[in-house]
Amino acid sequence: MRPRITHPKAAVTTRATAALAAGCTGLLLVLTGCGSPSAADAPPSAASGSGAKNGDTPPEARTLAGTARVPVPRGAGSRVPYDFNGDGHRDLVIDDLVKAPEDSHGDDAGIGIVYGSDDRPLDPAARQLLSARANAAKSGDTLPAAFDAESACDLDRDGFTDLIVSTDPPYNGIGAPPVPLQILFGSPQGLTGKAVTVRIPQQARFGNEWPEQPVCGDFDGDGRADLAVTASAGQVTFLHGPFTRTGAPRSAELLPDGGPYLYAPEPRADTDGDGYDDLVAAARPHAPGRPGKGTLLLGSAKGPARPGGTYAFAAEKLPRAPLNATGTTRTALLDHGDYDADKKPDTVVRTYRGERQDLIALYAAGNTDRPVLTFSTALFLP
Repeated sequence: MRPRITHPKAAVTTRATAALAAGCTGLLLVLTGCGSPSAADAPPSAASGSGAKNGDTPPEARTLAGTARVPVPRGAGSRVPYDFNGDGHRDLVIDDLVKAPEDSHGDDAGIGIVYGSDDRPLDPAARQLLSARANAAKSGDTLPAAFDAESACDLDRDGFTDLIVSTDPPYNGIGAPPVPLQILFGSPQGLTGKAVTVRIPQQARFGNEWPEQPVCGDFDGDGRADLAVTASAGQVTFLHGPFTRTGAPRSAELLPDGGPYLYAPEPRADTDGDGYDDLVAAARPHAPGRPGKGTLLLGSAKGPARPGGTYAFAAEKLPRAPLNATGTTRTALLDHGDYDADKKPDTVVRTYRGERQDLIALYAAGNTDRPVLTFSTALFLP
């Protein structure tokens, strides 16, 4: 089970602390020591024909000084979690990218995607930058400013993982706010084109709070990915999959028990092995790898509606990415997932100092002494 990648948004909830910039020397890609990939620069493959999704084509590649960018590997579909291009390799989602020194007070750059490959667990040269300007759906005539990754699963059952993002559509404070959640669909070229807004039927909404905190899971055990979303008064909006390409669920309903924060259990979404994914409702935000408590909502044919008692998130001792920085640094868990196809969960962490220095490190399962891969999110800077 992948830890949540949520960073709550401004005008929706409190924004998480940003992290980041170039670790090692300059823009780096590290397998053993610092260096850069040898592949030549090339733009990502264009989406065309039946492979195109989201109504658009991939943005033109941008090349960084000293760091080659390669096309996203083209896939045919898979059942691997977080496989946006369907090539059978798990991909990594990164929020809160580093800021350039001259833009330290600017908006977030967007969402970074690093794709897996045949040659290494992750290939930072095969990357995409998703932004509100290039990829978000408009609310009326307005593009959102915020564009933050929330959760991911194959909502339309086509073999390509889809990304659920949260935005900040304009709201005048009267009545129910607009839905801030959008879906960016996977494709053979990865996550490309324009997102679509999640369609929540009126009967599945309650109150005037923002619908947010989306959690993916097969909560009703039918083999199709669903979404659980918050509603007012501690209720849960349960959206049954599969979803259409217009963002509409198969059906939707309100469930009575929930909370202002929703999470998937760790490390397994199906805590009791009964074939239904479960859900955790919490009164406070929870950071992956940190201790916390909530209420377990057990999955069933009717969704995550059966009370399961108190749930405790276990604290985890995280390895520290070898960031060369002076001063106080922090380390956050980005993911537990199988990146090298050995059926064991690897660990991905980010160590950062402020908003302009960071280093992401991938550690193989069972070995947190030395990372097998490190890179900085400065790779995504224009």
